[in-house]
Amino acid sequence: MSKKTTNFKLARYTTGALGAGLVLGSAMVYRFATGFSDKQKVNGQTKSIEQNNPVDNDWIKTLKQEDWSIKTEDGLKLSASFVQNPASTGKAVILAHGLHHSRQQVWVYARMFYKMGFSLLMPDARAHGKSEGNVIGLGWLDRSDYLQWINELIKKQGEDSKILLFGISMGATTVLAVSGEDLPKNVFGIIADSGYSNVFSEGKYRLSHKYHFPSVPFVAIASTISKFHDGYAFQEGDILKQVQRNQLPLLLIHGGRDRTVPVKNVFELYHAANQPKKLYVEPNADHIESIYVNPEKYQRVVESFLALTDRVQSTSSDK
Repeated sequence: MSKKTTNFKLARYTTGALGAGLVLGSAMVYRFATGFSDKQKVNGQTKSIEQNNPVDNDWIKTLKQEDWSIKTEDGLKLSASFVQNPASTGKAVILAHGLHHSRQQVWVYARMFYKMGFSLLMPDARAHGKSEGNVIGLGWLDRSDYLQWINELIKKQGEDSKILLFGISMGATTVLAVSGEDLPKNVFGIIADSGYSNVFSEGKYRLSHKYHFPSVPFVAIASTISKFHDGYAFQEGDILKQVQRNQLPLLLIHGGRDRTVPVKNVFELYHAANQPKKLYVEPNADHIESIYVNPEKYQRVVESFLALTDRVQSTSSDK
């Protein structure tokens, strides 16, 4: 065998090995980004409760919680808890939790809104908690699910329901993604705490900065796998475009020391928004820590935003 032939075969084998390595590595990245087993779901529930303030965990036990469910367009049964507020005047908030957690994560926020007179709808996102599925939607697939939750709330609470959307981390991204859809007139405002502006960009950031794994070209190939397996590529999760389409008042909250979703995301989202908007960056807070670092200011900011939505609604009704 000639030296030239040997070198050619070596190059071919090397190229094949590199190609196989890229595909295998990208498949692992895809699985890591979107996969969540039933055991991990249980762990996510436990983690959510353990990370809560015990006061919030005790408070929720004093309330009567109803079990709600919906069937998604792709056949998954999703679960939620609903709490009717006796002081409610038709106002309800849908609270979206973060990645790898569950509805229990939002109890501290639920307590705040309950005191303000809101009824509470707290879903488990697809592939989280007691909801079916093992492929995480990363906020993008979830937008269709939350449209269904909105309609379910209107169906059960009446056509005069007034609905606020609230989310943290992946849940914040979810409600921001929903904001660009055709929403019922019942939805009057959106609050997003620590959301990311683009699914693809956030995937690259987390892989390289949090897990110290090269993002190029693995995230792009993983995105292609997602397109084939789940029907969407990560690049399609352009939250900025959704926010540009939004027609509702928007409050954006972020921690100035966030190392999970860089604070630059909130400024990108704020500048993209065209409707009445407010921005609150808590300088000393890390990811979704603003309510714990400065709870009094957090509540004041939310109350100020709700007053803004009242003015917007009043102006709209006068036209």
